[in-house]
This record gives sequence, C-alpha cells and structure tokens, in this order.
Amino acid sequence: MESNMNKPGIISIAALLVLAAACGAAAQAEQPQPQTPAWSASLGEIRRVAAMLPGQRPLRINMLKFAESRRTKNFSVQGAPAEPSVQARTVFQIVYRDGTVMVDAGMDEPVHKFFGRGVAEPYFPDAAREVERALRGARSIVVTHEHGDHVAGAVRGAFVDEIAPKTLLTRTQMETLLAAPQMPEIKLTPAMAARYHIVDYDKYLPYGAGIALIKAPGHTPGSQMVYVVLESGREYLLAGDATWHMDGVRLMKGKDAPWVNEDKPAVMAQLQWLNELDRTEKNLFVIASHDEDQHKQLLDRKILGGRLE
Repeated sequence: MESNMNKPGIISIAALLVLAAACGAAAQAEQPQPQTPAWSASLGEIRRVAAMLPGQRPLRINMLKFAESRRTKNFSVQGAPAEPSVQARTVFQIVYRDGTVMVDAGMDEPVHKFFGRGVAEPYFPDAAREVERALRGARSIVVTHEHGDHVAGAVRGAFVDEIAPKTLLTRTQMETLLAAPQMPEIKLTPAMAARYHIVDYDKYLPYGAGIALIKAPGHTPGSQMVYVVLESGREYLLAGDATWHMDGVRLMKGKDAPWVNEDKPAVMAQLQWLNELDRTEKNLFVIASHDEDQHKQLLDRKILGGRLE
C-alpha cells in the first residue's frame, strides 16, 4: 500500500514541525523586541529601601553655598535665553539627633579655579572652612558624583586622612578618580583609594534610617541621587547634577554646555522621572545642587536650613 507521505498535498509530520518552527521564528522576528529603558526608578521601592534600616529618621536638612560660577542660563537649560545665571556650589547636611551625614564635600580654591576656565569667580573662604568643619564632624559622607566641586573636599586637603575613612564612594566613582578624573588635582592612587569605603549596588542602597541612595549614571558614570525622609514625613530628593537648574526638570530639557559629556538618553529619562515627581508629589522636594533660584526659595520657606551644624 502506498504511504500517504508520498501523495501530493499530504505533508509529513516532520515537515509540519519544520514549517511551524520557521513560522514561529518569523513571527518572533516580526514582534517588536522590548527595549531596555535608558534609566528607570520607582519612588515606592525607594521609600521601602529608605525604611529598611532601623532608627530615628533625620530631623532636617541644611545647605551651604561656598562658591559660585557665573554662566548664562542657556548652558544649564537647552533653549533657555542667554541671560545671567548663578550656579551655586553647595553641600548638604542631613541632621539626626545623634550626628550628621554630609552629601557632597565641596572643594578648595585651586579646584574652584578649574571651573572658572580662566575667569575669576566668587569663592567664599569662610563658608569653605565651615564645609571642612562639617566634614570633619560628620558621621559619614557620601557624594552625588565624582566631579571636583562635589568630591574634592573628601580626596584632598589638610584633613583628608581624617575625612577619607568615613567617606563612602561607589565602585564607579572610585574607578573614575583612579583612571580618568575630571582634573589632575582629584586623581587618586591605589594607596590613597584604600582609605575609602567602596560599595557596589544595583539600583538602590539603604544608607541610614530614612536615607536611600539611587544609582543614576548619566551626568557621570558614577552619579547617584540621595532620597531622604524626615521624622516629620517630609521627603527630599537630592538630584545632584541630573540638572543644573530646575527649569531643566520642569521643561524636560538637558544641558547645552559644550564641555559636558553625558549619557543623554539616561539624563532625559531622569529628567522625565523628576518632572513627574515634582508635579505629583507635593510633600517631596526635588533639589538641584546648583540652582541658586530654587535654593533661595527653599531657604526662605525653611524647607532647607541655611547653615551647617
């Protein structure tokens, strides 16, 4: 008897399987493949991480400006008018009942001159000494990123041997300071690097009662944000240099400074997230490190304290 497999119009099971596999592969190829987002974060997860460590939450956050850069606003916010704008150089101090945590470490005047690019810009020695005093008295120090105006106070100076052992740097921040620092003055050697606490983390890291670190590469490879919730329930998001001015968040516009080399898709994703938080979370204050206009408003409203303790 003749096998059906040899009759016209009859397809063998093996052939069907081959055809099905081919069709499946073609269909899969036609399906849009999910793309990994440039960057993402969840405020709900961040809040949970900040609650992981026991203890009383912070009481308040202070800020101090120790220097200024004078640049037109269009450098900070793409498409903004070329009108005068002050970039404040700042540090933040998170105050607990039994101690303080410093966010960013300031810089000395030689490092400050790097940012003037040949132009003398305001530097306030008395405020810089207050920053140094606060660093020496802090329980711990963390930096939003590895640029000189944020990290120099923790990697050079008369008291660096005292400050370094209580300073936490991420692995990426340290790698940059070792191999490709923004300027020679903040370059570390392996022997110097051994003094610091180095951490790796995926997305979020608890860093004390009421504090969470948020990995946010973009402005630099080692950039991170700092979320803080106080005993009162008020929330803060210290956004570092994801934007230089809050108009960048409000308008979702990046920087337009030719000397800045950023991961633009990641920065744009961060600006979109910060924009949503700024619009919808009325108890949360997104703070840009360099926005003089925003700082004045927050100081006037007592949202930030204006001196270091």
